[in-house]
Formats: sequence, C-alpha cells, structure tokens
Amino acid sequence: MTRSELIQNLRDKFSHLTLEDVNISVKVILDEISNKLAEGSRAEIRGFGTFKINYKPPRISRNPRTGERVEVPEKYVPNFKAGHILRDKVNQ
Repeated sequence: MTRSELIQNLRDKFSHLTLEDVNISVKVILDEISNKLAEGSRAEIRGFGTFKINYKPPRISRNPRTGERVEVPEKYVPNFKAGHILRDKVNQ
C-alpha cells in the first residue's frame, strides 16, 4: 500500500473528513515518527509495532565484482518490530 492509497482508504472510511484533512493527518503521523527516529528515540504504536534506530559499526567489506576491500562507514538504520496484534493478524 502506498501513501496515496492509505490516504484514499482513510478518506473512503471516514467520509465526513475532507481529503486535505486526511492528507494532513497522515503527513503529521509519519513526520512525528521520522522526527523521533532522527532524535535517536523510538516510536511505538500499541498493537501495531515499534520503530527504533539500530547502530551499525564501521566495517571492512569486499566489492563482489573486483574483490577489492571497501571500508563501510558507521551508520544508523531504522528498524521496525511488529507488535503482537499485527503478528497474530498476519499469521491468521
């Protein structure tokens, strides 16, 4: 599902809201999750899951084409862990 599909589905489900209201709501929710992750915090949506940041230390890797050693710098990557309710729903 894309962002625009999510907005349209919410608009169809909550017909009393305007498309602009739904668009703003989705944008605010996603921006807040992104802001929390950028701060180094985690974002939890009960029943859905938890978003957090994982640290990847620097390492030495190899270019698969040439076999040359490549230094990969440290980085932070977003991670999502599904909540119990979401996992149960998917596994039905």
